[in-house]
Amino acid sequence: MTELPQVSTSQVVVPIRSLGPSHRERIAIHLMALDPHDRYLRFGYAANDEQITRYVAGLDFDRDDIFGIYNRNLELLAVAHLAFAEDAKLESCAEFGVSVLKKARGRGFGARLFERAVMHARNEGVDMMFIHALTENTAMLKIARNSGASLERVGSETDAFLRLPPATLDSRMSEIVEEQIALTDYRLKVQAKNFWDFLQNVGEVRRGVREGRHRSGS
Repeated sequence: MTELPQVSTSQVVVPIRSLGPSHRERIAIHLMALDPHDRYLRFGYAANDEQITRYVAGLDFDRDDIFGIYNRNLELLAVAHLAFAEDAKLESCAEFGVSVLKKARGRGFGARLFERAVMHARNEGVDMMFIHALTENTAMLKIARNSGASLERVGSETDAFLRLPPATLDSRMSEIVEEQIALTDYRLKVQAKNFWDFLQNVGEVRRGVREGRHRSGS
């Protein structure tokens, strides 16, 4: 197993929001927007809507950490799940899973979410992070390989293991800064969406008034 290399900082800042229970509905909408093949790659089986609903309902936001990338319409383009081991003997281990909508691919969102998850895992005392993926999930395995993880293939599945260094003052401060940037970005997006929704509603009212006047004058 190899040590974690120095992660390069992306030139473009991608605000990554920590997600809590209030985001559960949007997480479900994101996952249900995946086509059958993408659901198969994400979960290891072609999850139907009912299975996704159960998965989202069962998310433990107290134990695990969920991260997401929102667009200006407050649509979740990408979601990562950092799951911590329930077994006390494996408390220093965590598993990473991610999904990205087709229209948002090619922007490095999966890799950025992985970097964010690695930073948080380090700061939480995790020293071993792993990814369990189908071997045909080349995008996920590329992320793992680029991070310096060791890959072990068993039939149609591959496990990637990445040894994490201990947390540092820099890693802790970096996470605080990134979280604040993401929170500010999210609030601005909420305000902007509310403003444009308000203008749209005003426009619809005006159109309705004009149409009413036209009908009454005819």
